[in-house]
Amino acid sequence: MWQRFTLYDLRVIGHYLGTLILFFAVLMVVPFVTALIFQEWEPASRYLVSVGIALVAGCSLRFLRIEPGRLDRRQALAVTGFAWVVLALFASIPLYFSGHYTTYMDAVFDGVSGLTTTGASLIVDLDHLSYADNMFRFAMHGLGGLGLIVVALSFGLFGRGGGASLFSSEGRSEHVVPNVVQTTQFIARITVVIVAIATVIITAVCLTIGMEPVRAFLNALWVSISGFLTGGFTPMQLSIMYYHSLPLELVLMVLMILGSISFVLFAEVWRGRARMFFQDLETKTMILWVGAMTFVFTATLASWPYFNDMLALLRRGLFMIISAFTTTGFQVVTTNQITTALSNGAFLTLAFIMAVGGSSGSTAGGIKFSRMGIIFKSIVANVKEALAPDSARVVVSYNHIGRRTLTPDVVKEAMTVFILYVVTYVIGALVGIAHGHEAIPAIFESVAMTSNGGIVTSLATPGMPPTLELFYIFQMWAGRLEFVTLLALIVEVAATVLPRRKPKGRS
Repeated sequence: MWQRFTLYDLRVIGHYLGTLILFFAVLMVVPFVTALIFQEWEPASRYLVSVGIALVAGCSLRFLRIEPGRLDRRQALAVTGFAWVVLALFASIPLYFSGHYTTYMDAVFDGVSGLTTTGASLIVDLDHLSYADNMFRFAMHGLGGLGLIVVALSFGLFGRGGGASLFSSEGRSEHVVPNVVQTTQFIARITVVIVAIATVIITAVCLTIGMEPVRAFLNALWVSISGFLTGGFTPMQLSIMYYHSLPLELVLMVLMILGSISFVLFAEVWRGRARMFFQDLETKTMILWVGAMTFVFTATLASWPYFNDMLALLRRGLFMIISAFTTTGFQVVTTNQITTALSNGAFLTLAFIMAVGGSSGSTAGGIKFSRMGIIFKSIVANVKEALAPDSARVVVSYNHIGRRTLTPDVVKEAMTVFILYVVTYVIGALVGIAHGHEAIPAIFESVAMTSNGGIVTSLATPGMPPTLELFYIFQMWAGRLEFVTLLALIVEVAATVLPRRKPKGRS
């Protein structure tokens, strides 16, 4: 029997959501200060008002429950599930009043896209966006890429109550170290170090192509954040194609790959156990999958005029493959070229690559290499069982942060999430087709939204039909929560809202 949320549960959930909203208000101080530095008075006023609204709302929710306590599993799922949408609504306030969005729903879309690191954007005239608004967009990537709960825990915002429940409710089950707070702090430190190094390198690259120092630094900082956290937002409408720089693209390819690797494997390499990285199931699956898809993608590009030589193939094709499998969403070809010049085979290959995504425990989206590897291992196990004598006991093991045995529970979890992703991909494609779009672009867009991939076609445009836009928002939300948290939340809410059935035999 499903449990209802009691009034006490709702007060607890509201209290913790209030904490996250207050933290988000602090985050909005970053673009406010940016606006003051660059004397952008109109954006400064917007962010000042937005900070005030978030402070009022956050403090009001905090008063719902004053005494400290621990979260149970159900409450943690609700806090995590609602947080992504609630914070996106607060993010939409300064974005919408910037004047760069056709409708308020478009601003909400970008808020969800920024926090879930999808990277799809409905912004208008991005090239003339203020420094403050751009800083806010990439700050959302920073918060969402690491995980709302991970960042909050790393700052100790929730104290000692429910840290483990909140950490696992965000789809993270593997700890770098036994302590949850120390794990989140390690993740934050690794991110800061890698983004800082990348910013220095890319700043130098931007200076060599003629950018003024301040603009070079800001562009480097923003694309470094977006690249490592596999976000996809860029400060220019043409994405990475704007820079026309091979060194920049090479740095970003390395950065995106690093962002798609599990933070737990980073910890193993940090401890001097580099062999575990190469022995890991996810690493092997990644190499096999990306290698196979690169071959297929290359084979489908024979008729594409933009790949008329090997250098163009390596520069554009390899970059798009890495951008797709890491679910970053950076582009070195225009959206028009993707939809008109790319063959259907190459188009669908990119969709398949995005659908699988990167490693579990990383900033990438999609089904994840660990689940694909486990499913493949389960197929191998079934074949071995079919060929083995009746008296034989088949045991299949694999390496993933140590030696593990393949169990029915592990396979069931992987298959469940795999099926939920595929079903959502299909439903999203049907929704796109129902709105009058062709099948292949509808499939591609559905995969991009659910996997938080960000490479979009012509379907996700400013002022799109509200029903299609709402469904895409739902897909981004569901994909970021990897379905389990979302489905549990939906069941709990339904059990609370729907009336109970009276037992038979009672009046």
